[in-house]
Amino acid sequence: MVTIRTDDGIEGHAFLGSAMFPADQDGPSLVRALKPLVIGRDPRDREAIYAAMQKRGRYVTLRAIGAVDVALWDIAAKASGQPLYKHLGAYRESIPAYASSAVLASREAYAEEAVGFRDGGWAAYKIHPPGPWQEDIEICRAVRAAVGPEYRLMLDSTWSYKYEHAIKVGRAIEQLGFYWYEDPLADDDLMGCIKLREKLDIPLMATEYSPGGFTNYAPWILNKATDYLRGDVAVKGGITALLKTAHLAEAFAMNFEIHHGGNSLNNWANLHVALSIPNTQFFEVLLPAQAQKYAIADDLEPDAQGLIHAPSGPGLGATIDFELIRAKTIGTLS
Repeated sequence: MVTIRTDDGIEGHAFLGSAMFPADQDGPSLVRALKPLVIGRDPRDREAIYAAMQKRGRYVTLRAIGAVDVALWDIAAKASGQPLYKHLGAYRESIPAYASSAVLASREAYAEEAVGFRDGGWAAYKIHPPGPWQEDIEICRAVRAAVGPEYRLMLDSTWSYKYEHAIKVGRAIEQLGFYWYEDPLADDDLMGCIKLREKLDIPLMATEYSPGGFTNYAPWILNKATDYLRGDVAVKGGITALLKTAHLAEAFAMNFEIHHGGNSLNNWANLHVALSIPNTQFFEVLLPAQAQKYAIADDLEPDAQGLIHAPSGPGLGATIDFELIRAKTIGTLS
């Protein structure tokens, strides 16, 4: 947990780290490189602080920059007495959730899981397949047969294919009526994505891990290499970065689809951004959902209609389990 405290006692919080990136990779560099930029500053000067943090990008990760930025936005919304999405300028009060699969053992397992989420009212189901392209096609066929022709399905191939295989998978899921085709090629393969998008009608989604910060979106837009932009507060460096990119995407009539945040509090931050912009469609719930949740009481859950509703408390609005955090503390950096 990252905590920034103002001189009048307002605390902003963020969680740093995920199942894939333990916080001990980022915590020391955050304290060493970013803390000196923040101490003594007016916490409302987020643009100036953000610009200064970006200049330290050689010494810290975007995850660390993002954690400081989230905590500063938490402070700002608490100071205004509003939920963060209201402070940002609310666009909606709820957003549909989609289920984002783990890699499962069989076609049947994917099909069964997808049917369960369809019947539970969720907006869509996204497949993370095992990677061999022929098997991935068969999994997609099995899931489509199970859920019927109308239910929204997406495929996230997690940078698994060469171009010649990516085009075959793309054509197959086009015929199956999939909603989008995510990250089939390497995250820096801009030229391959240009060719792929020219050959396919299904919307292509790249840029989740395109190298660099939010400014790296520009070549993807200008070269028409993706239909949707992608990111979250961890991998793109905070709420400030997401807002800049979402507004840029809107100017080009593009969606900015927000990725799972890697930890519980990041997901609350992502939700506030999603509720404050018009050009995102869904809230991603990475499965298994309980494995992604930690140290938040009454964490985010879709209702019976598959909607995630806006938090009502000031700031991020999450009830952090401080007792659990204290009990599990292995070190304090300051």
